[in-house]
Amino acid sequence: MGSTLRNLIPYLKPYRIHIILAGFALIFTSLATLSLGQGLRLLVDLGFSSDKNTSDIYTSDSLESNSFMLEILPFTVGDLSSYEKLSLAIAFLLFLGIIMGAGTFIRHYLVSWIGERVSSDLRKSVYQHVIHMEPAFFEENSAGEIQSRILTDTTILQTVVGSSFSIFLRNALIFILGMAWLFITNPKLTSIVMLSVPLVVFPILIFGKKVRKLSKETQDKLAGVGSHVNESLLNIRTVQAFHHQNLELEKMNLIVEGSFSVAAKRILYRSYMILIVIVLILLGISFMIWTGGKDVLDGTITPGELVAFSFYAVMVASALASVSEVIGDLQRAAGATERLIDLLSLEPKIKDPTNPIEIPKSENYYLTFSNVRFFYNTRKDKPALDGLNLILPAGKVTALVGPSGAGKSTLFDLIFRFHELSVGSISINGINIKDITLSDLRKHLGLVPQQPSMFSGTIQENIIYGKPTATEEEMIHAAQAAHCYDFIQELPNGFNSLVGENGVRLSGGQKQRIAIARAILKNPPILLLDEATSALDAESEHHIQKALLALTKDRTTLMIAHRLSTVIRADKIFVLDKGKVVGEGTHSELLKSNELYANLARLQFIES
Repeated sequence: MGSTLRNLIPYLKPYRIHIILAGFALIFTSLATLSLGQGLRLLVDLGFSSDKNTSDIYTSDSLESNSFMLEILPFTVGDLSSYEKLSLAIAFLLFLGIIMGAGTFIRHYLVSWIGERVSSDLRKSVYQHVIHMEPAFFEENSAGEIQSRILTDTTILQTVVGSSFSIFLRNALIFILGMAWLFITNPKLTSIVMLSVPLVVFPILIFGKKVRKLSKETQDKLAGVGSHVNESLLNIRTVQAFHHQNLELEKMNLIVEGSFSVAAKRILYRSYMILIVIVLILLGISFMIWTGGKDVLDGTITPGELVAFSFYAVMVASALASVSEVIGDLQRAAGATERLIDLLSLEPKIKDPTNPIEIPKSENYYLTFSNVRFFYNTRKDKPALDGLNLILPAGKVTALVGPSGAGKSTLFDLIFRFHELSVGSISINGINIKDITLSDLRKHLGLVPQQPSMFSGTIQENIIYGKPTATEEEMIHAAQAAHCYDFIQELPNGFNSLVGENGVRLSGGQKQRIAIARAILKNPPILLLDEATSALDAESEHHIQKALLALTKDRTTLMIAHRLSTVIRADKIFVLDKGKVVGEGTHSELLKSNELYANLARLQFIES
């Protein structure tokens, strides 16, 4: 557990001053709390004893070592009446209560602040790390599970760092100092208490390991719950269209019950640990009080000394019991930390080169694909692209045509370096994209996907995503060029209209046009269009085609098209099938020379 929680040290270091101040407050309140024992001793021996008894008590040999509390007073206790002695003892207790309250306030504020701060920093750190992982990582790991780690696990850490860990330190300190006071007060009775300590620590160590293991498993199960909720709600239209609410509910019930069973087992082990610790502590205290009571009756110690000793014994026992409870929280924190560290320890497979080459500024950019081969991890035996050799001329429109699964979208992913090539190279103006930083590479690329992604903000926020520094005039110009300005103006709040999660309040055509406006605003030298007009009606397609003509003029453009009407005016068309180029030329040339292309055209013309 300790080695796992040590991973939090870098996140605690920036706040060392706050931690030191909280530590001073912790020590201060612990000492004040333990001083209550001396206050109780004074209350019993001074407040509830006659003047004669008091004199006898404080001249006895048994209390010479403990009478320093009286020596610091500016007067002699014997000069006070019984009521004045009682008032003195009560005043001392009230004074301790005030300073304890002040110290506890400072400690609670600082420690809670540190917990919130560390939790926030950890969330930012994990998100910063995860967002740079390659897309393939998110194909293998559920977004819901990652979200659970960033939110739920950091919340557990916040609770532990901001509360439980402070309680652990406080009780550990009280235990250590309390044991010291016990030895000072009465070594004989202390030896009895010490016999029970190993018996208490042993179950904490035994059950603590099991609690930690089950805590990590509980968090994994909770992540599964979050993943299922996220997935089913994100696809709620599909769920309801197939009327599978009950099916999804059954799946959810299984996942939740699995999570509950693990959590219940963790709670059971933790409860066993607390039960055993409390029983052993009470047995030790009971035997100690019985022995101390005999000594009072024999006149060996005073009643006040027994009360003070009992107080310290109870404080030590309570501290040990609290530690046993907090250990469970610390084990949960260790499990949560382990899950977060697992994420932070992952290295992106696609990184910037050690010695990057910057793409020189140019009026024309061309792309070269040399013997490009690529295998997906799930299909190592079958290449998605097989020996592809292409040249995309500068300032021209190049189209990719072919049946589904031919490798067209894979080629787009490789240009963006969402995946690494298995064999071959892709170059921009003769520079291998592996030698270019990801930021420089993607700065030169613009994308309009077939299924445009919308962020759950306003239309304005979605458009200027292509250029966050764009002026309002530039945004409006991009919207007009993409033929989405008119429908935006018809919305109640115009550009400030909310689009909903993933653009649920917009039609497919509207989302597509906003995505085109986003690309127009970015104004990249190389444009990638993945069937950019697939979701548009005939009239919208007509307008977008005109917009794309202006957008692609003198710009290097690579276009994926299933509808051949969108590529008729392309300068060059490559026909792909099973990851290979099986034809190239213009539309009219391919109709005559390529059977696959001619067949695709014939089918579409028949349908139209």
